Amino acid sequence: MKSVLLGSLFLALTGCATINHTLEQWSSKNNSKREYEVKTAWIRQTTGKDNLGFRKINRMTPLLVGELIIQGNGLDGIVAYERDTGRMKWRLPVQNGVEPSAAAIKDRLFVGASDGNFYSVESSTGRVQWTFPTKAENLAPPLLDEGVVYFLAGNNVFYALDAATGRQIWLYSRQDTSQFSIRGGSQAALYNGMLYVGFSDGALVALNAKSGAVAWELQLNRNKRFRDIDATPVVEGNQIYIAGYDDKLYCVSADKGEILWRVDGGGYSAITMLGDKLFYPTTNGEVWALKKNNGEKVWSYKLKEGIATQIKNYKGSLVFGESQGKLRFLDANSGAELGAMEPGRGILSAPQVDEKNNRIYFISGEANLYAIEAGWIKTPYFKE
Repeated sequence: MKSVLLGSLFLALTGCATINHTLEQWSSKNNSKREYEVKTAWIRQTTGKDNLGFRKINRMTPLLVGELIIQGNGLDGIVAYERDTGRMKWRLPVQNGVEPSAAAIKDRLFVGASDGNFYSVESSTGRVQWTFPTKAENLAPPLLDEGVVYFLAGNNVFYALDAATGRQIWLYSRQDTSQFSIRGGSQAALYNGMLYVGFSDGALVALNAKSGAVAWELQLNRNKRFRDIDATPVVEGNQIYIAGYDDKLYCVSADKGEILWRVDGGGYSAITMLGDKLFYPTTNGEVWALKKNNGEKVWSYKLKEGIATQIKNYKGSLVFGESQGKLRFLDANSGAELGAMEPGRGILSAPQVDEKNNRIYFISGEANLYAIEAGWIKTPYFKE
């Protein structure tokens, strides 16, 4: 009786093993028939006229507002299109164009421009509601919170304005004596009533959101060439993740302004968090996956050309642009390349992801706005 039971058990186990092996073979064969497809839905030239002169910097991340996609360019202004079709809805001419990303709430769009003004615009029509003179180029994205818009002007002056009227509430000015600076600016991060913002002199500063009073300041980047802290701080819990150009990635305590850990490798863009990892584009042309708790490297991906934009999560994959190359998609777990597309003359703007409608939007170095569709498809299966 015992031998019969053992024999039956052996047959059952070997049968299960055979079934599992068959399933693994089928799964492997089926996965090999999948491809990651990247295709263009539509393309629009965002400039009102052809740019035949000096190449402008186009790095505003497209903004989704209702059924519109709103895009600024570095030459002559802002344009709004229908998200699905790409049909133009309105155009707002702005001298010398718009470089930084914008913020929106309800029917209001807020953005700084290269003409020395900060704008509040009606999103549905493109009509200007008010302007505020900064007397300097505006290169940093604004932050909106409880009826106040916060932004850093190109002359290292940080403003808090009433979003309804444009009235100045307070400002914080910081002088930078360095001769060289990277073109850009840090967007503030808000946490527990405090604003955290980087400056071109290499400092990270904590400001009281109501009064503008300094809670603490921390000198991070002391690089002799470029000291800029242009990346947007990312706050989770009591930890701030912030990069210095050509310097390091820092993890700083939000309450005390103390460095918790650092990783050698400078950055221009904000980090991206996904699960227990953070994804970081470095200024030496790599994308890193790091453990969120201590900065230990999980994997790295070397770009073909230039440096990466901020990385976005798109249905579990990573998408970013290369400053001198393509829009690329990577597997978030391994860093393996899934797919890519070539827009021409590189990409400086972080892409905008619309997962609900399976779209990615970005502006190319030639100021063309792209609507891209990407994802896994199954190729026809033929029995071997």
